[in-house]
Amino acid sequence: MAIGTNSIATASMLKAGADCGASGENPVVVNCRDADIIIGPLGILLADSLLGEVTPAMAQAIAQSPAQKILIPNSKCKVMVTGVRDMALSEYIQLAIELVTDLIGGQFNMQNNDNGQTL
Repeated sequence: MAIGTNSIATASMLKAGADCGASGENPVVVNCRDADIIIGPLGILLADSLLGEVTPAMAQAIAQSPAQKILIPNSKCKVMVTGVRDMALSEYIQLAIELVTDLIGGQFNMQNNDNGQTL
C-alpha cells in the first residue's frame, strides 16, 4: 500500500508496484494505525517539513504509530543527523529496501505453519 503526502508521491509508488494508494493527511493518519512498516524521509516525523507537506497531524500519527519506521536521511528539512554518511539518495533507498527485506524475512521466519513448526 502506498500512502503519500501528495498525488505525485503516491503515483510514483504505484508506478513502482504498490497495489493501491491514497494521498493526503487523512489517509496518512488513518493508515498509520495499522501499518507494519513506514518508510520515508526523516522529514515525515517533523511537522511542516518537506515544503510544508507534512502537517502536524501527519507527523504525530507517524511518530505514534506502532509500525517499524525506516527513515531516509536528507538535508532538505533542515535537520542534520550526526554519524550519517554522505551517500546518494539511491544508495539510501537501497539500504531501506534491504532493511525491509530483513524485517519481512524475520517476520516470516517467526510464523508457524499448520503443523506448529516454525518456518
